[in-house]
Amino acid sequence: MFETIDKLKATLDSHRPLPSHTVKSLHESLVLDWTYNSNAIEGNTLTLKETKVVLEGITVGGKTMREHSEAINHREAIAWCEAVVAREEPLSECLVKSVHQLVLKNIDDQNAGRYRQENVVIAGAEHTPPDSLHLPQLMEELVEWYQSQQCHPVERAARLHVDFVGIHPFVDGNGRTARLLMNFDLMVSGYLPVIIRAENRLAYYEALDKAHTQQQYQDFIALVIEAQEEMLNRYLSVI
Repeated sequence: MFETIDKLKATLDSHRPLPSHTVKSLHESLVLDWTYNSNAIEGNTLTLKETKVVLEGITVGGKTMREHSEAINHREAIAWCEAVVAREEPLSECLVKSVHQLVLKNIDDQNAGRYRQENVVIAGAEHTPPDSLHLPQLMEELVEWYQSQQCHPVERAARLHVDFVGIHPFVDGNGRTARLLMNFDLMVSGYLPVIIRAENRLAYYEALDKAHTQQQYQDFIALVIEAQEEMLNRYLSVI
């Protein structure tokens, strides 16, 4: 399952270090694309061009302040994750809460970085998240599981995303946080961040639900592999 992306990664690594201007332009494109798609999946109505304008500090008429904050917060969360990767800090509950706090900053400060104290349901999903009373134990177990994994890095990142969303530890912002954590883990392992595209929302949700209800992760892992291959090819096409 991983042979193609491992070969592409090896090819990309053989060209490192990449030219600085190439790195800058690829990174700017990645941040915009990632921010737009991750927010669009959750219902943000900013277009790709509008997201670019917001990230440049311009207010878009007819859009809510929440939508503006979601774009700005997501960019800041990406930058924070990249800094943590550079410092080689391991995944922890504190890291998870910090990412979530950035995601919901100026949107829901009361719940930002704080595990939910109530039970929730996920609209349209067969899976029901666990009782809030179990969250501390489940999140501790998730971090312990992550630290003990010896599987392929892309599989580990995909499973981290699935299991985090299954626990659904926060009242809001779980999807964006999950995708940030998945990409944090990919970057830790030397892979590129992946973009789950808004137009693939249905397949994404179906793969998540299948993993949660049937413990079958293959569809979701395949989706992440495909996204990683797309990103590697994007980088290789410009060097």
